[in-house]
Amino acid sequence: MEVGKAREFVSVCQWQGSLVSVGSKALACKRPGTCDLVQDSLMGEEDKSYKRGRRKKSNYDANTNKRASGSRTDRSFKAPNPVKYETVSAPRKSVIRKQVDPETTKYFSEIANLFESNEVDLEERASLLESCDVDHLCSFLQSCTNDFPSIAMDRSGSHVAETAIRSLAKHLEDKEVYSVIEDTLTMLCKVIVENPVDVMCNCYGSHVLRSLLSLCKGIALDSSELRATKSSTVLAERLNFKASRSDRDASSHSHQGFPDLLKFLVSGILNCTKKDIKILRVDQYSSLVIQTALKLLAGCDEDLLQIIPILLGCNKEDIVEGNLIKSNLVQDIAHLVKETAFSHLMEVILEVAPEALYDELLKKVFRNSLFELSSHQCGNFVVQALISHARLQEQMELIWEELGPKFKDILEMGKPGVIAALIAASQRLHTHEQKCCQALSAAVCSAHDSPTCIVPRILFLDSYVYCEDKSNWIWPRGVKMHVIGSLILQEVFRYRSEFIRPYSTSIASMEADYVLETAKDSGGARVIEAFLSSDASVKLKRRLISKLRGHFGELSMHMSGSFTVEKCFTTSNVSLQEAIVAELLVVGSDLSKTKQGPHLMRKLDVDTFAARPDLWRSKQESKLTAYQDYSATFGSSESKSSKMAAFSLILTRRHPSPKKG
Repeated sequence: MEVGKAREFVSVCQWQGSLVSVGSKALACKRPGTCDLVQDSLMGEEDKSYKRGRRKKSNYDANTNKRASGSRTDRSFKAPNPVKYETVSAPRKSVIRKQVDPETTKYFSEIANLFESNEVDLEERASLLESCDVDHLCSFLQSCTNDFPSIAMDRSGSHVAETAIRSLAKHLEDKEVYSVIEDTLTMLCKVIVENPVDVMCNCYGSHVLRSLLSLCKGIALDSSELRATKSSTVLAERLNFKASRSDRDASSHSHQGFPDLLKFLVSGILNCTKKDIKILRVDQYSSLVIQTALKLLAGCDEDLLQIIPILLGCNKEDIVEGNLIKSNLVQDIAHLVKETAFSHLMEVILEVAPEALYDELLKKVFRNSLFELSSHQCGNFVVQALISHARLQEQMELIWEELGPKFKDILEMGKPGVIAALIAASQRLHTHEQKCCQALSAAVCSAHDSPTCIVPRILFLDSYVYCEDKSNWIWPRGVKMHVIGSLILQEVFRYRSEFIRPYSTSIASMEADYVLETAKDSGGARVIEAFLSSDASVKLKRRLISKLRGHFGELSMHMSGSFTVEKCFTTSNVSLQEAIVAELLVVGSDLSKTKQGPHLMRKLDVDTFAARPDLWRSKQESKLTAYQDYSATFGSSESKSSKMAAFSLILTRRHPSPKKG
């Protein structure tokens, strides 16, 4: 491409989003006469067109407002009315697309025809910038620095901006070009911080800015720290099923970053007027940018202690250690947590806040209003985040004072996630464990009811809670078990045996049909597995397992059921184990064709049982003897079935199954 044409191409890239999108699989734009249209992306425009244009790319904040059952399903989304806020910010000048002369139009039409022909694979379009060498890439970005905000906010131009940023990330391992990339990013960051509000509040600009923040941190653009975290992941972290992001090594990145540049960019985008801050924290798209920035700064307490109070409405000069939140802001913050965008932001604030700031938020802002917020469709998630990130037993005590006596009310309000968060926090902090078990059982089982009804009612939490005649509630047939109810029971069975006796008795006393139905449900199956892994008595566990006899083959044919079968096997004595393997042998040919079948049959040593039953029994007895010796020597600091599973693995390796043929 000759020099004149190259410069003309850069110029068009700055203004013609439809042609710039060569780098994002959307080159051709055959709309004659549309080159001088004003920019078509407004601050509050929905994100749909963006997602359509990026369907084949990694959409790191997809489904930001979609939430899993019991976690976000009852939080209705209300995007702030953009018109409401535009009056308080400086008027924005519309960017007019430049008229393209006929010769340039013909020039790019020829390029478009080339890409549409069979001479170039369609998938090669995205590689134009991705395969560009770092010098040309930086030269391209530097040439359009002044117009980068306009490109970022353009529906098509934003794809080019992100492709360029993504391509830069691939060169971070090369120390020789580190300074060139840093200079380029510095130029981009400087132009962004001149007027960050428009870019942050734009649905396309928000994506680009989050990618830029990620690149400055040195984190992969598809990292979980950059994407809006899925509700299932958040829930797993809050219920102790997965290590939280703050507990993971946030510094273990594949690339070196630009920490000073990251802090410059974050401080720059938040160096706004108080009116602008009020806009940014309640706008859907700018809230996502701030959430990303806070997550990337997790662990940088000094910076967070300056940034978070500003987001909460404090003046810079008023930020004093020990008094970070002024009393006159408390009511305003309490009101804001009921706004959708701000509630998401507050959840991240509570996650990354240094201990001193968290303590102030709990005692100044949330104390004495936890139950009220728990009933709100957005506020209840903030309460869950507050509980999940409590650091001290003393903080848990303050939370328990307000919510402990209200378990039944919270369930009737349809907010079981708050209860689940409380139970998980009690286990993590080793406090109020027995009180949690007692409060939960009392919430679903009155003094006049039999304790055997506890587990069934929690499994079908909504069905029971909304039943008018609760005393005559019956097991609903063919209904999916409650997601949060199942998670609560999984948490409960992690407690010590003396705390969970009513729950253990209840699940072991269920009718055989109900046990089978529970095992067939994905959530119910995990409850059974949690019970079998608990410290409950072996007698109760085997009573439950015996109710599944005759159905192990059927259960093993399903992915979730195969885990239950395996857990039943490791918890059983040799007699029950033989019965389980015999049932699997019957369906062996079909089971071996499933994804989980070969592993399950190998783990239970089905082939050895089929060929030499006596040898199989001898091996199982050897495993049990080894387990009993270990238990007698080292005690039972972990659940017996878990240790038995570990021993099964060790001894299976020691006595491998005979090879076929």
